[in-house]
Amino acid sequence: MSEEYEKSGKEEFLSRWSRLKQQAREQPPAEPRPMSPADPRAPLPELPPLDTLSAESDLRGFFHPKVDENLRRLALKKLLRDPHFNLMDGLDVYIDDYSKPDPLPAAMLAQIKHAQKIFDWAKETREETDAKRAEAAAVENDGVPPLNDTVPAIVAEHSPADEVRDAVQLPEPQLTTDPKS
Repeated sequence: MSEEYEKSGKEEFLSRWSRLKQQAREQPPAEPRPMSPADPRAPLPELPPLDTLSAESDLRGFFHPKVDENLRRLALKKLLRDPHFNLMDGLDVYIDDYSKPDPLPAAMLAQIKHAQKIFDWAKETREETDAKRAEAAAVENDGVPPLNDTVPAIVAEHSPADEVRDAVQLPEPQLTTDPKS
């Protein structure tokens, strides 16, 4: 691909970019044009009335050094209150005042109350079921309450499976060296 560029006289993208970047580094930076300040000796320009200012108005006269600062601020306020500068961009999602809570609609409150009643009923049913299971377990164990996770260490060390293993004597496996057997 690079041979085709060389044959056609075109540079590759990266080599061209590198060359232009190097040229830009070698050139001295351009000096910024100084702003031409208004001459303080010049007479005060004729200013339009504040009521007539719009987005198309020329406000340069209000920035003359002899214009009062308050008058300049009033002109800028008038300009920036123009609907041209006060358009919402649609991306201001969080501009509402969320410190004022909206009351919940009555239908939503009714649903919440209904859900609370269902949860209370389910909790009562679960407690009743647990109590019935505990009763049934006590009857099965001849009135002895069912064991829980706090089993004494002695009981946990010796189980019925240990007794069965000890009672049954299994023959020891015989190791033979004869490959036929």
